[in-house]
Amino acid sequence: MRYTIVLSYAFSPAWLNLTRDERNAMEEQYIQPVFAKYADRVSARFFDAEAFHAQHTDFALLETTDLRAYYHLIEELRDTPLIGRQYLAFTDIKIGIEDGYRSYEESVAESAPSAEEIQK
Repeated sequence: MRYTIVLSYAFSPAWLNLTRDERNAMEEQYIQPVFAKYADRVSARFFDAEAFHAQHTDFALLETTDLRAYYHLIEELRDTPLIGRQYLAFTDIKIGIEDGYRSYEESVAESAPSAEEIQK
């Protein structure tokens, strides 16, 4: 099964007080390596939202078939200075399965007794 995760987060005023060069250096040093490590199991797209939402400034759209890899990615992010120094906080995490009901219906259909079995 493929899971889609919407990971909402907010950058703090302390983050915004850093220069853009400092922010870019932290991203290159701490964030990019974590996502690169899991890139074969977790795909990620990043979106800015500060002009459109008051509770989070950004969100990431992640996709995976391996929830363990996703969980480990999040744990590694939590170990970075971005979270440890409170530059970034997760504000919401939503997870879903695209057309999950179809998978369920297929599973039910496969395990349902055939017409011949019912007539016996």
